[in-house]
Amino acid sequence: MSDEGASERIEHFFRRSRDTLRISGFRKFILRGNVIDLATGVVIGAAFTAVINALVRDFLTPIIGIAVGGHTTCTEPVPPATPVCTTESFADRKFTVNGSIFQWGDFVNNVLSLILIGLALYYFVVLPVNSLMERFKPETEPGKRTKVCPECKSSIPYDATRCAFCTVEQPPFDESQLTTATTT
Repeated sequence: MSDEGASERIEHFFRRSRDTLRISGFRKFILRGNVIDLATGVVIGAAFTAVINALVRDFLTPIIGIAVGGHTTCTEPVPPATPVCTTESFADRKFTVNGSIFQWGDFVNNVLSLILIGLALYYFVVLPVNSLMERFKPETEPGKRTKVCPECKSSIPYDATRCAFCTVEQPPFDESQLTTATTT
């Protein structure tokens, strides 16, 4: 066996393996904008959730505790010591029924966190992105002939064979479906 034959076999093996695994296709998939955007959104969302939880736990819960009054418990001292008193936070509120503990203060904390995260995402992410999408929405050229997709009701070029939005195959061209874009 020559070294040249062995290297050819190894090269052929790696080429065949690469084609079989389709690594290049996976690389293209990962490097597409949508996947990167999704990963970035998940990381930012996790960090944002931690900030909102800290806001609720460290600021809102004590304010609620002030409004409803804290629950102070004192231990009986052994003379001549002074009593030791502790005040539990609102999040530590709970009651017990037949040995089952219901932590209603923690539940209220989590509900407040959910509401604040939802409101913040809506006002700081959804509304700005929707306004940007509306602003940069591609406009059709004046006089360009289009038709309406029967599936998703989007405006597509009249000679399209598939809808660009829902990818449904389009029926044969029909003159009655034509619309002409106008300038606004």
